[in-house]
Amino acid sequence: MEAERLVQAGLHALGESRTAHDIVAEAWQARALAQAIGSHLALCGPLELRGEARGLSEAGEYPTWGAAGPRAARLTEVGDPRSALTALGELLGEVGIALVGVASVTDDESLYWQCMEAIDAADEAGDRVRGMLRRLDVREQGRARPPDPPRGRAGPAPATPHPRTPTPRPAPEPGRDQGPSQEREADRLRDRARDR
Repeated sequence: MEAERLVQAGLHALGESRTAHDIVAEAWQARALAQAIGSHLALCGPLELRGEARGLSEAGEYPTWGAAGPRAARLTEVGDPRSALTALGELLGEVGIALVGVASVTDDESLYWQCMEAIDAADEAGDRVRGMLRRLDVREQGRARPPDPPRGRAGPAPATPHPRTPTPRPAPEPGRDQGPSQEREADRLRDRARDR
């Protein structure tokens, strides 16, 4: 069965649980499903998820399942890892809330400690699921970002600007102020004219 369908079955069964013992049993069913999804992703999932998935797949101590066995044994595929992990995170969150409700009202010390153990397991699994979802986010952001420019390669030489042709200065108009060198030239010409 596909992972998301199994998660939905777990959410439905948790919602239908009427006794504290049923809720604790569903908490372990959810933990077993998290382990099965982790095992599947550790073998067949995206490379970025495999380390966290192995951690999620680590075996835990479970109660006796009875004749039906764990629901997770029916897992055949994880079609969309992001959707499956998101749904699994929701299931683990709901399990945690239900267990806190049971632990806060029970007078049975054994049941209380079963709830505490199951809460710890659900929290640990939820942390790993959130870690895998973050890794998927990082991978998708890396795909969306344009590639970095190549480093260390010589590119084309920058274009050299063409030298500008100097613009000739216009001849000074008669009667206008002239620069110092032009005044000296004019004085020399007057001196020569006088000497003749």
